[in-house]
Amino acid sequence: MDAAELRALQAPLKQKYREDAAAARIVSRAVGEIVQGGIACVVRGHDGEVTAGLHEAAGGDGSQACSGDMLLEALVACAGVTLSAVATAMGVIVKRGSITAEGVWDARGTLAIDRAAPVGVTDISLRFDLDTDADEATVARLIQSTERYCVILQTLRNPPRIEAIRG
Repeated sequence: MDAAELRALQAPLKQKYREDAAAARIVSRAVGEIVQGGIACVVRGHDGEVTAGLHEAAGGDGSQACSGDMLLEALVACAGVTLSAVATAMGVIVKRGSITAEGVWDARGTLAIDRAAPVGVTDISLRFDLDTDADEATVARLIQSTERYCVILQTLRNPPRIEAIRG
């Protein structure tokens, strides 16, 4: 896809959202089913099911997905798609590219060993390795725009209001 094709694809959507802001509010949803008799949750995704369980650092055996890794996978996926769209719009050809996210969490918090230890990922790094003929200023603008428009990255930087309710 080139920039003109991308603009043609998105033009009617942009016009619709300009005319009706409510139409731009999209509901995303994930559903998980608790595994009876285990410490796991089956999450239905776009391409099948993933069973998430305890990380090895919390007592798991490593055979199930870790939700922390899944969070980073969502970040990498979103950043990759966003970077591809931004590169297309800018006319930048990325011959090859990879994005790596690494997150740090303290198992002491999750295992209730130390109340002062945080529960959750506290530090995330996102590395872009790109093979392109674009100059450094253009690559910097590409990454900056990716950061600006990546939904997951912006969600992590500006956490949403979350409400836990019983259904």
